[in-house]
Amino acid sequence: MVFKKSKKIKKVSTPKKTNKVLRSMAKPFGFLVKIGGYFKGSWKELRQVRWPDRKATWGMTAAVLLFTGFFAILIVLLDAGFNELFKLIIK
Repeated sequence: MVFKKSKKIKKVSTPKKTNKVLRSMAKPFGFLVKIGGYFKGSWKELRQVRWPDRKATWGMTAAVLLFTGFFAILIVLLDAGFNELFKLIIK
């Protein structure tokens, strides 16, 4: 097998003026710059999310309600069954 050497990826640098502004702001307002960066990144991620349509949302909501109801009934039945079993054992 022959492996080709991969090309080095050049790092994209920001303009020096932007770096100076950020550095000057970072001293007294560093925490605000970080919080702003967090919200900016969060907004970018939210724009990439593929949201379900109304039909899919209702289908998933119905599935959650059905599973919740099923497991609630199962737990109530198991609780009642163990309650009766312990009553028989204690007698």
